[in-house]
Amino acid sequence: MATTRQAHTVWEGDLLQGKGVVTFDSSGIGEYPVSWPARAEEPNGKTSPEELIAAAHSSCFNMAFSAGLGKAGTPPTRLNTKAEVTFQPGTGITGIHLTVEGEVPGMDAESFAAAAEDAKKNCPVSQALAGTTITLTAKLV
Repeated sequence: MATTRQAHTVWEGDLLQGKGVVTFDSSGIGEYPVSWPARAEEPNGKTSPEELIAAAHSSCFNMAFSAGLGKAGTPPTRLNTKAEVTFQPGTGITGIHLTVEGEVPGMDAESFAAAAEDAKKNCPVSQALAGTTITLTAKLV
């Protein structure tokens, strides 16, 4: 069964001086301020589309990785993934780097890295962002 999630943003003003608020409608987890300076310079307590993409990518990747490891008979004890989305004003999103550290009993580092690459390739968010260079560092701890 397909699911649809919703969020909306209200923006006031021009790009450089304006500001907005993104609201997570489906979950109801809150409203978060956004602005151009928060996107192109320092966050200063505001979020950005790139941070939201990083949140989506890191959580999706962990779900895909956990599923793949479980299917292989080596479910993880813990996966900690950071997604870094790089934005260049005037160019756009220039890359995403995933860094995962995992505790997986009975798995060697080479198998862990191969499974992480598979999760990166098959994660639905990775697939949606296929036009972007996505790199990965995987470390078994």
